[in-house]
Amino acid sequence: MAKWLATQTMARAGFHRPGSAFAAGRIASASDRLRRGETLYLAGLGPPGTHNSGVALVEVTRAHGPRLLLNNEEERFSGNKHTTEYPAKSIEAMVAALRGMGRDVGDIFAWLTSWDYPALAGTLFRSVLEEAPQSLKLLRSTEAAGFDGRRLDQMTRVPKILARQLGLAERVPLITMPHHDNHAWFSYAASPFADDGEPVAVAVLDGTGDLGSVSLYVVSSGAMQKLYCNHSMFDSLGAFYSVISSTQGGWTWLSSEGRYMGAAAWGDMNRASNRYYARLKAVLQFGDGGELRLNRAMANWYADPFREPYKQSLIDVLGEPLRPEQLWNPDAVLRVEDIKHRPDTRDRLDKAAATQLVFEDAMIHVVDHLLRRTGTQRLVLTGGVALNAVGNMRLLEHFDEAWFARHQQRKARLHLWVPPVPGDPGVTIGAAWLFAHLAGAPRGASMTHAFHCGMPPANDEIEAALKADDVASLRIGDISTSAGLEAIADLMAFMVAQNGVIAIYQGAAETGPRALGHRSILANPCDAKARENLNERVKYREAIRPLAPMATLEAAREYFELLEGAADGDYNAYNYMVLTARSKPHAREKIPAVIHVDGTGRLQIVRKADDPLTYAYLKALGRHIGVEMSVNTSFNVAGPIAQTPQQAIDTLRRSKGLDVVLLVAGDGAVFAAWHGGERDSGRFTGWVSGWRAAR
Repeated sequence: MAKWLATQTMARAGFHRPGSAFAAGRIASASDRLRRGETLYLAGLGPPGTHNSGVALVEVTRAHGPRLLLNNEEERFSGNKHTTEYPAKSIEAMVAALRGMGRDVGDIFAWLTSWDYPALAGTLFRSVLEEAPQSLKLLRSTEAAGFDGRRLDQMTRVPKILARQLGLAERVPLITMPHHDNHAWFSYAASPFADDGEPVAVAVLDGTGDLGSVSLYVVSSGAMQKLYCNHSMFDSLGAFYSVISSTQGGWTWLSSEGRYMGAAAWGDMNRASNRYYARLKAVLQFGDGGELRLNRAMANWYADPFREPYKQSLIDVLGEPLRPEQLWNPDAVLRVEDIKHRPDTRDRLDKAAATQLVFEDAMIHVVDHLLRRTGTQRLVLTGGVALNAVGNMRLLEHFDEAWFARHQQRKARLHLWVPPVPGDPGVTIGAAWLFAHLAGAPRGASMTHAFHCGMPPANDEIEAALKADDVASLRIGDISTSAGLEAIADLMAFMVAQNGVIAIYQGAAETGPRALGHRSILANPCDAKARENLNERVKYREAIRPLAPMATLEAAREYFELLEGAADGDYNAYNYMVLTARSKPHAREKIPAVIHVDGTGRLQIVRKADDPLTYAYLKALGRHIGVEMSVNTSFNVAGPIAQTPQQAIDTLRRSKGLDVVLLVAGDGAVFAAWHGGERDSGRFTGWVSGWRAAR
């Protein structure tokens, strides 16, 4: 009833569900235009009210299918991490990019939202009724599970707000695309899996979608079929990890999960000896058909996720949860460096390990059912849960040749792919990709890189940002020629070989949560003190956070055990830091900065075709330090990754341990910026002089 009411009400406001007359008409028109050879432009919109708002621009042709032009994440432009605000700056930047192509807003054929809002309204209402009376508290909450109730009202006015921003006379009609279908189709279409007759299973594991939190699909012969949806917002693996990582680790949702995954490696990751694992496992009940169900006798986050998320039986296992006012308090946050002088730190790390182990059990339970049902060895994993890189590695290890021999009676092993944007920043892309599919477009090319957030900076943008009294700067080269590119790459490697810490700012930024060479801070992987230095003096973050290795394929093979199940597309699965790998025995001695306490690294393999400068830098490091590998961490300090040249300079100001930022303009010009005045250490100018003398 709520869904029907929301459908009628929102249609009058300009929101049209799939299957409506308006949506069907636009899909038919798109199909007709594509058949005539026209090029269509689609905008995928992440409206206000849900986390990670933004906008994607996608070009579609009959010959090549969809092509991603940009995916602007509002947090990068506003500076508010995981923002739920209306994506005004993202849209403004998209319009500027359109006009730079000789197009304008009138050329956008359809605007597609990342959620089916009437379906979401129905699910919310049904979920509260099913769990009543305890769940009635949720009706008084302004924020839950990534929703911001204070901005949901603004969401209902987006067609008018968008028209006003674009200077249009009439409100912009929006087609509300299903959240998990968006995740699923784009993640499959962008994967390296070929259309060769072998079906591809797709698992969407999420905090929640507009119908449920777990959805399973199979794609065969170019058609996607939904096999299962759990139709529950609360029986959610994402919510399980978010709640426990926040209330045990001391960070807020969407910031806690990655930190807690890193913390787990410091705890007891042995199921037989971990003191909390067996009792904590009872929080999730595993049913037939891959079903996961929250044990409501232990967990209370279906009713009160923030103030009273545990019932007494869970308190007996984990202790009292941290309350909202304690989050980010230095006395409450889990710090591995406290292990020597706070007796409870070891227990807290073991609880993190137990949480990770239960999480992995649940992933395996769902995937086991999906692989048995579909009979395939290919899996695309997506949704916010797929950002757990350790869990992804465990799937590849668990579903090995022995498992396939037992359950599919053939010699095979799991082949896994996770997109660089498995979470909600990628659903804006998915909405446009799914619409193109419904209009009959081919799936499009496989994804090989993630450099799609915004456009490359112009020369004058960089020069304007460099006009500051406290920043010294110098134009140092040009990468538009091969000789110029090799020179800059060699200078970068020379500085890093001296244990310098440098940032690279080039081209369009990465979409998704990982910096992959366009907005990265780089350091020497052979320097045993690099992790401590970066965490304490550059990033100002917890020592619990590992550093990631960025490598050529050859170096990755030399120092890590690359799993065969990640081998599709020449080990494409390792391109995006969404999959950890176990290091080889000699790795810790040679590259200690990028080997985590458990012997793993969240690996990124760099390809020359996708990122010529970073690839050349890694090759140059091979000449300078003997290994084609670098420390790579995101170019930010306590906020989103730097998007604009001005944000890059502001990040330099905030980071006392950052030696220099190299900014590359769209025309290839390279500028160096470093601390000026009293803060100038002289390191950068000394390195440049030494490098020139050496050459």
